[in-house]
Amino acid sequence: MHEMLVESVEVASGKLLTLRHDTVADVAGERHLREVVVHRGGVAVVPLLDDRRLLLVRQYRHAVGEALLEIPAGTLDRLPDGSVESPDGAARRELAEETGHSAREWRRFGQFFTAPGFTTEKMYLYLATGLTPIDGYDGPEADERLEVEQITLADAIRMADAGEIRDAKTLVGLYWAGRLLV
Repeated sequence: MHEMLVESVEVASGKLLTLRHDTVADVAGERHLREVVVHRGGVAVVPLLDDRRLLLVRQYRHAVGEALLEIPAGTLDRLPDGSVESPDGAARRELAEETGHSAREWRRFGQFFTAPGFTTEKMYLYLATGLTPIDGYDGPEADERLEVEQITLADAIRMADAGEIRDAKTLVGLYWAGRLLV
């Protein structure tokens, strides 16, 4: 159940992702090509208001050609010194940027790989409660066109069960929150 890396070649690199072609040898010595998307990781936040409504964001996703309903999320930023920001700080930043709210209490649910068959992306999942609006919030960044919607946790889980919510990180977050809170 292990593959040995024989060769790794960077095929393309962008601001957010790097594509690698890795040649691996399996236990029988046979070689195989693995295409790997290298990603520095991200955070996702289940923001729960005091009345059990969630703050979800609807935004257009070019890769799938439609607008999806999701929990707030984003990529870990690269810092000026080349390091990557902490997931805890990124979660707070993303909640503020996408919803205009801050949270009094934070709980890290856990972490998971988004698509381990082809990417290194690890997602850190949080529950944020004790939400309060941020004074002077002007909306999301210019390149993020999104709408914030308030939906009860129970209704969001029903929507997920009905296939109306199809974003993986959101499904994980909703079911995790539902297991603990409903």
